[in-house]
Amino acid sequence: MPRRAINEILVGRTLITASPEMTVRSACRLMAEKKIGALLVVENQRIAGIFTERDALNKILAASLDPDTTKLHQVMVREPQTIRADKPLAYALHMMAEGGFRHVPVVDDDGGPVGMVSARDALGQDMVDLERDMRRLEELEGSIGY
Repeated sequence: MPRRAINEILVGRTLITASPEMTVRSACRLMAEKKIGALLVVENQRIAGIFTERDALNKILAASLDPDTTKLHQVMVREPQTIRADKPLAYALHMMAEGGFRHVPVVDDDGGPVGMVSARDALGQDMVDLERDMRRLEELEGSIGY
């Protein structure tokens, strides 16, 4: 289970946010441009909600809503669960598994938004660890004549 603290994962990341009045199409374009799967919807420097790829699929496309006229405040998940940056990623992953979601907004001690973690964050490090272990195994096999 990933032991890294969330604040370590957020180093070097820019917080990408949207306003509640942004259209779904604009939000989807922003997510595509930034290669992210979710946006924090922020109002008055507080998290108003979260909008995800799943929301675009299930609440817009499947419901035949117009992404050019539908605003995020109409379809975002309000009051999402959040986590503080000093918590371990494992805790966020547990929240995701229990809640059935893939993104958790990260807040500072005052509740202000500082970032987002996703299930992909754990997979990324796991892939790095797996590749390292595979190289070690290949080196070991080579040294014993396999």
